[in-house]
Amino acid sequence: MESFEAVQGIRAADLADHYGTPLYVYDGELLAGAVRSLAEALPRPMEIFYSLKANPNSSVCSLLFAHGAHAEVSSLVELRTARTAGARPENIIFLGPGKNAEDIRACVQGRVYAIVCESWEELELIEATARQAGLRQRVLLRINPSFGGAGSRLAMGGKPRQFGIDEEQVLAGKDRLSALTHAVPLGVHVYLGTRILDAAAIVENTAQVLALAERIAAATGIELEAVDVGGGLGVAYFENEQDLDLDALRAGLTPVVGDFARRHPRTRLLLESGRFLTARAGAYLVRVQYVKESRDTWFAVTDGGTHHHMAAVGVGSYARRNFPVAAVAGDGAGDGAGPERRWHITGPLCTPEDTLARGVPLPGLAPGDVLAVLRSGAYGPTASPGLFLSHGFPAEVLVHEGRPLLVRDRDTADDLLRKQRHHQFVQ
Repeated sequence: MESFEAVQGIRAADLADHYGTPLYVYDGELLAGAVRSLAEALPRPMEIFYSLKANPNSSVCSLLFAHGAHAEVSSLVELRTARTAGARPENIIFLGPGKNAEDIRACVQGRVYAIVCESWEELELIEATARQAGLRQRVLLRINPSFGGAGSRLAMGGKPRQFGIDEEQVLAGKDRLSALTHAVPLGVHVYLGTRILDAAAIVENTAQVLALAERIAAATGIELEAVDVGGGLGVAYFENEQDLDLDALRAGLTPVVGDFARRHPRTRLLLESGRFLTARAGAYLVRVQYVKESRDTWFAVTDGGTHHHMAAVGVGSYARRNFPVAAVAGDGAGDGAGPERRWHITGPLCTPEDTLARGVPLPGLAPGDVLAVLRSGAYGPTASPGLFLSHGFPAEVLVHEGRPLLVRDRDTADDLLRKQRHHQFVQ
């Protein structure tokens, strides 16, 4: 049985008592350490672009940017968050398959480094928007390659996709690209998959993307000012998984990147990372409300659930598996003296799917005990249906240099009702 005791010397139980539960807690040392360790594992000139979709909390972003990460955004709010958190326009890319005119106008006017273009029609809209603004806008062409990625839990290439332009179309698109005057294709973007834990697979994918970039440049005449090799670096959540071997990653990438850089010494090499930078730094704290036995199965019903942590239902797997769950030490409620049992950890929602973990071995739980769902710093509240049953979203705390900082207020009933416009009807 695993226990979760403290974050930078601050007792997790005290954080739960002071800020209430459910509660997300982020360890700033782990966030900064993730950026440093990944930067050390990547050969130059590779740059880390943090994918805000993983955790768009502005304070989390600010800490990552302060330690050298750049920004990959996919919405106007993420773009604004990145700028507020300290990312410079020349270190921001904007991607996503459904950008509208407002998105593109904001990118052009905001002078972001590049828009990652996902269709020919989008390229025409970027061209028209940039021409109207009297500006030139860098574009990275997102390619849907003819090949799939190695080692991915969720493949993103090699099949019909809403993402990117098919490789064959781009290779035959020289005339279309050369006719552009204000949208300037200066590189390519390829994202092959996510949750990759095998360093050799990442190396293989990177080599394939760099080779594809060279083929496209030769066929179309575009420059290679930048190549975004995607990313998809995973973290171990489940039994029998191991975290990515960063030494093996560096050893494998160094010759591949080195050869490409010698041929293209002025090309920026971008690697996107979201989950890898944030997942291990976060814990989701919930408090047991009730314990019950039903037909020989023990349930701990908590005040938090999948409306805050839908990722715990399953990440990249058809089989339901548990995130690591730990008892919070010294919470002053249950004494853990009862027999160890296998517990189903459930939440307050009116659906049997509101189950954070199944069959977790834990000591005798009692109302008031606090549990922690670990490795929860990525795809937590923002990838979850927080408005289901009108519970709203939890508070978030970032522990920085030994100080807990409230970085998101808990939703209140007034918050949730404020945007409704009530019309009273009578019979």
